[in-house]
Amino acid sequence: MTSLPLNPAGLKIGHVTDAANHTGCTVFLCPPGTVGSVDVRGPAPGGRETTLLQPDKHVATLNAVVFSGGSAFGLATADGVMQYLKERNIGHVTPVRPIPIVPAAIVYDLFMGNGEVLPNAEMGYQACLNAHESNLAQGNVGAGTGVTVGKWGGFKAMMKGGLGLASVTEGELVVFAAAVVNSVGDVLAEDGTVLAGARAEDGSWLVNQDPWRRFPERPPIAGTNTTLVLVASNAHFNKTQAQILAQRAQDGIAIAVRPRTIHDGDTAFALSTGPLEASFNLVSNMVLEMSAAAIRSAVRHAQTAAGVPGLAAASSNF
Repeated sequence: MTSLPLNPAGLKIGHVTDAANHTGCTVFLCPPGTVGSVDVRGPAPGGRETTLLQPDKHVATLNAVVFSGGSAFGLATADGVMQYLKERNIGHVTPVRPIPIVPAAIVYDLFMGNGEVLPNAEMGYQACLNAHESNLAQGNVGAGTGVTVGKWGGFKAMMKGGLGLASVTEGELVVFAAAVVNSVGDVLAEDGTVLAGARAEDGSWLVNQDPWRRFPERPPIAGTNTTLVLVASNAHFNKTQAQILAQRAQDGIAIAVRPRTIHDGDTAFALSTGPLEASFNLVSNMVLEMSAAAIRSAVRHAQTAAGVPGLAAASSNF
């Protein structure tokens, strides 16, 4: 089993990064015939076409997935992706013309940029133009530009989140994951210790003072925290199996983020991008591990921005 180099399982990845306003978007362009589903949790998700991806709906294939900052405003980026696909006659076949199927999910990243400049359709279109299979940037890029983690300890205690990638191969089998981490919780390392999250005034981890991560006296704002995950494999599976894999990706979030869901709108997509026959249980186990690995990679690559410290430039104190 190997995990390098990163392999996006046939997806083309494109970003638009507005570093000045701490926002952006990321698009995943899918190869023809990609099957997908989604699992949405938490009280405050923001998404588009997530109902269509449920297993009981008859459309099984999709053409792109969009992750965006800007909260609900950021859903406009999917319009630009729709336009890009429309111009190339890509989409679900109907009697009049193909209809691009473009699910989207958003994060609330308005704190650092004050929501003055928001992702829009033009940004989504440009992200498509920027997309290619070897676009493997991580950290403060695309939808990960303005995200933060560890907000359970209050905004002064938080650290920079980001966009992370991970992949694993087993023979011809590829399982890939991408994550945008904007969590109220801490991100945990492989050994269960805090990797990035809420910090005390002396630079130590706040969880050392409060193992239960309670926040009644310093509550985060509900509806402003979300972790987004996309997992993809070149293994063939149907829409129902895709939803099970999306649920496994949510398990990966639970492993890597504490606490989660109560104040978040976590959303996980799972895509089948190829015809390879592979053990579903094997893919399921890999999906869980890669989901957690992408979350950790997001904060490991996150750089300090707007005074919010990032692990990629962190001092020895944290």
